[in-house]
Amino acid sequence: MQNIPQTVPLHAETNPELDYEKAADTRKGELRSESEGADDEEEIDDECEDGEEDDDEEEVDEEDDEPALKYERFGGAFQDLLKKDSASALAVSNKYLALGSHNGFAHILDLTGQRIKTFKPHTASVVDMCFDTTTDFIGTASMDGQVSIHSISSPESYTFDMKRPLRSLALEPNFAKRGSRAVVCGGMAGTLVMHEKGWLGHKETVLHRGEGPIWHIRWRGSLIAWANDLGVKIYDTGSQTRITYIERQPDSPRPDLFKCTLHWQDDTTLLIAWADIITVVRIRARPRISANQPPFLAETTAAFQLDCMIAGVLPLSTITTDRNLPVHAHARTSSTSSSSSVPAPTSLLVLAYIPTDTSFLHEATDDRTIQARKTAERPELRIISRAGEELSMDALSVTGFQSWGCNDYALAEFDQDGTGKNKSYLVLSPKDVVIVRPRDRKDHITWLVERKRYEEALEQIEIMENEGAETMDATEIGQRYIEYLVGEGDFTKAAKLFSKVCGQDTKRWEDWIFVFAQKQQLQAIIPHIPTDKPRLGHLVYEMILAHFLANDLQALRQTINDWPKDIYDISAVIVAIHSELDRCLPSSSVSAPRSIPVAPDTIILMECLAELYTANRQPAKALPFFIRLRRPNVFELIREHNLFTAVQDQALLLVEFDHELMSKQKGADLNERGVAITLLVDHIHSIPIARVVQQLRSRSRFLFLYLDALFEKDAHLISDFADTLVELYAEHAPAKLVDFLRASSYYGLEAAYRICTERDLVPEMVFLLGRMGDNKKALYLIIDRLGDVNRAIDFAKDQNDDDLWEDLLKYSETRPPFIRGLLENVGAEIDPIRLIRRIKNGLEIPGLKPALIKILQDFNLQISLLEGCQAILYGDSSDLSKRLHRDQTSGFLITSKTLCPVCDLPLHESPSSVILLFLCRHAVHARHVDSSDELPPPLDPVVASVTFGGRSNRGISNRIAYTAMVRAKLRQGCPVCHKEGQWT
Repeated sequence: MQNIPQTVPLHAETNPELDYEKAADTRKGELRSESEGADDEEEIDDECEDGEEDDDEEEVDEEDDEPALKYERFGGAFQDLLKKDSASALAVSNKYLALGSHNGFAHILDLTGQRIKTFKPHTASVVDMCFDTTTDFIGTASMDGQVSIHSISSPESYTFDMKRPLRSLALEPNFAKRGSRAVVCGGMAGTLVMHEKGWLGHKETVLHRGEGPIWHIRWRGSLIAWANDLGVKIYDTGSQTRITYIERQPDSPRPDLFKCTLHWQDDTTLLIAWADIITVVRIRARPRISANQPPFLAETTAAFQLDCMIAGVLPLSTITTDRNLPVHAHARTSSTSSSSSVPAPTSLLVLAYIPTDTSFLHEATDDRTIQARKTAERPELRIISRAGEELSMDALSVTGFQSWGCNDYALAEFDQDGTGKNKSYLVLSPKDVVIVRPRDRKDHITWLVERKRYEEALEQIEIMENEGAETMDATEIGQRYIEYLVGEGDFTKAAKLFSKVCGQDTKRWEDWIFVFAQKQQLQAIIPHIPTDKPRLGHLVYEMILAHFLANDLQALRQTINDWPKDIYDISAVIVAIHSELDRCLPSSSVSAPRSIPVAPDTIILMECLAELYTANRQPAKALPFFIRLRRPNVFELIREHNLFTAVQDQALLLVEFDHELMSKQKGADLNERGVAITLLVDHIHSIPIARVVQQLRSRSRFLFLYLDALFEKDAHLISDFADTLVELYAEHAPAKLVDFLRASSYYGLEAAYRICTERDLVPEMVFLLGRMGDNKKALYLIIDRLGDVNRAIDFAKDQNDDDLWEDLLKYSETRPPFIRGLLENVGAEIDPIRLIRRIKNGLEIPGLKPALIKILQDFNLQISLLEGCQAILYGDSSDLSKRLHRDQTSGFLITSKTLCPVCDLPLHESPSSVILLFLCRHAVHARHVDSSDELPPPLDPVVASVTFGGRSNRGISNRIAYTAMVRAKLRQGCPVCHKEGQWT
C-alpha cells in the first residue's frame, strides 16, 4: 500500500484544478523503491542457507494470528434462485435483502434467506439497487435503461425509462414518507437526472451532464455524491449547488473495468474507492459564506493506494472489545505499510480484487497471450486502518471465483437489531453471498481451544460471566484442559481447575480423583476436593484419610477437624487409626502417667481418636484420651455429654489439670476458682460432696476453693464441713472469715474462737465473743487491741446493752481520743450531757471545741427538722380535713340504673322506697341495716311537702325531721363498710 498525502485540499466546483500528477509520480517512485528493495532481499535470501527456515517460521507465526472476521454462506432460498441465473446487484437493510439478477429479476428475502417477494421489473441485467431508509421501497436500475421503484408492502410502484443503459440510482432519504418521491439516476448517457413527483406527474431535473457516464450514485441527507469519468462530485439539494469534486487519478484504469464505490459513513463523511485508491472526504460547514459560494466545504482526511483493486469499501469499528486484545495483535502487518500508524476510531473493510489480467495496461498490444482472459484469483477481505496499514487479510472461497472480475463483486453492510453495535457484512458474487461478521469472544474462545490455549479460553469465559454476558460452557473446555495438563504432568495446575470444571458432577469428580490416586498425585488434588455441594462417595474421603494416615499425620488431624463427620465411615477410620496407635504403643496405655514421654505422632493419633470418638457419640471412650492429652475441652466434653458420674472419682485429677491450664495462661489468678471447681459445685447431685472432700483433703488449697464455692452457692451445703472451712478460711483467706462467721451458724463457736486465737485474728475473736455473750471481753479487745473507738461504739450499738455503754464511758474517762470519738458519734443511744459531765476538770481533750460545736449543730438541725415536720403535718392534716368535709357534704347522684352494693338491685325501686346514704358514699336500701324494723315508715309525698310553722322559709322540712328520726334509729353504720371491717 502507498499513502497519498492526507492534506491535499479539495476545491469548489469553480476551481477544479488538482495537482495529482506529482502525487502519482511520488507513488510510482516509492513503489519502484520497494520493488527494488524486495529484489535485493530475495538475492540475499538465495545466498543464505537458513532463508527457507526463516520463511517457514514467519508462516507459522502468521498461522497463529487470530482472524478478525468470521464467514458463513447465505442460506435459505438463495441457492435455488441462482441455479439458472446469476446475481448482479445487492442491497440490504436491517430487515430485508434485495438481490438483482442478470435476467432482470428482483428478489426480496429476509435476513434468514426466506423469499418474501419476487418481481421482474427489467429485461436486462439489474446493475444497482437501493432501499429507502424505511425499507418499504426498493429501487432498481438496469442496463435496459429503466428505473423501477416498488413498494414491498403495497402495490405502489414507479417506472422511468431513460432510453440509455443505467449504472446507478439513489432514493431520497425517507422516500416512503416524502411526497416528492425523489429518485436520482444516471448511466451511459452521462446525465444525472432527478425525478420528483408533482401535481401533474413526475418532473425531471438534470443535475449534471457532459462528463461521461455516471458510474455510481449515493444520497445521504441533503448531499448527493456521484462518480463520472472525471471524478466524484457532491451536490447539496438544500442550496441546489455543487459543493466540490474529487478528480479521478490521471493514470487510473478505465472506469468501466474497475468500478467506483461510494459510501456515506455518516452525514459528513464519504468513502471513495476507485480502482486501487481509497479517499476519505469530510464535509463541513463553510465558516463564511459569500455570494455564489456553496454553504459547505470538503477536505480530504485520508488517501492511500493499495496493492489491489477495490470492489467495495465500508467503515469497520476497531476490533478491541470482543477479545480484550487490540486488533493489531491478531493482524498481519503488510511489508508496504507505513512505518508509523496514527490510531483511528474506525478501520476500513475492503473487498480486494487481485487482477491477474493486466491487459488494461496494454490495450493496444497485438499479443494474443496478453489479451487472453486469465483465471482470476480469490477475492480478499482486508481490514485497513485509517492510516493505510493493513491489519488483517482473509481470502474468500466463493463459487466460480476463477471467472469473475472486479465489477462482479459487491460489499454491503446491515444491522439486524438496528442498534449499530452488531453490524454484519455481505459479500456478493454472481453465484454466492457470504455473510461476514466480526469475531466475538465466543469465536475467540473457540480459536484459543483449537490451539490448546485452554487457560486463556477459561479466563475469557470468566470475564464474560462476571460481565453478565452470554457465554460458553466451560465444562468441556476445562475437561480438555485438565486432560492436557495431566498429560504434561502438571498435576497441581490441573487440580486447581476441578472446582470450575467438575462443578456439581459427582461422577466426574470421583473419576478424576481416582486417576490422580493411580498416578500417586492425591496430594495435589486433596485441597480442592469438595465436602458439600457436591458430596462425593464415602470411599473417596476414606481413601484420602488413609493417605494422610500413611504419609502426613498433621494433615490427618487437620482434615478430621475440618471435614464434616458424616461424609465418611467414622468407625472404619477409628479402626485404622487404632491399629496405627497400637503399633506405635504396643505395650503402653492411654492411662500411663503423664511423666512418661510420648512421641509427637502418638499424640496426634490420640487427638484424632478423641475427636472421632466424640463425633461418633462415644464420649466415654474419648474422655481418657482428652485427659491424657491435657486438652481444655475435657470439661466441655463432660458437660456436653453428662459424664459427671464417670469423673466423680477423678476430682483431684480434674482440679490439678485445671490448675495446670490456668498456670499456663498469662495474667491468670491462681487464687480464683477454675472450671473444674465450678463443674464439681454445679453437679453435686452426680458428684457427691463428701466424695470430693475426701479426695481434696490432701490439697488444702483446692479443698478451700471447693468448699468456699459451695458456701457461696448455698450456705447449708457445707453444714458438715463448717469447722473445716473455718480453719481453711483462717489459712487461705482470713479477710473472708468474718463474713463466713456472720453468715453461717453450723460451726462450733469455741473451736472457731480457738482457731482465731491461735492465728491472732482479733476482729473475728470480737465477733465470736459477742456471739458467745462475753460482750465486756469483746469490748476490751476492741479498746485494748484495736484501739478503734468507732468499732467500739458500733459494737455497743449492736449489743444495745446499757451496761456496755456504761463500761465504754467509764473506760473513756481517762482517754481523750475516746471522749472525742464519743462526742463526735453521740446519738440517740447516749445523752451528751451524761458524757460531758464525766469529763474531769483540767483534762485536756484535743478537738473538744469542734466536737461540742458539732453536737450543738446536730441538735439545732434536729430541732429544725422537727419544726419543719410539724408544720408539714399540720398543713397536711388541714388539707385532708377539708377534703373529708367536702366529700361528705357533696351531693350523690342516683339514677335508675344505680345498683345497691348489697343486693345488686336498682336503688330506686318505687317512689316510697327508703334509700340510706352514708358519709362513706355508699347508698343502700333501708332494709339492709340491722335496725330496719325499727325505722319509721316513709313519709307520704303530700305530707312531706308541708312545712312546720306555716312558713316554708323558716320552718323545718318534714324530710329533715324524717332523716333525723331515721338516724336516731340506726345502731350501726354503713352495712357495706361494716362487712369490710370499716366503720362509717
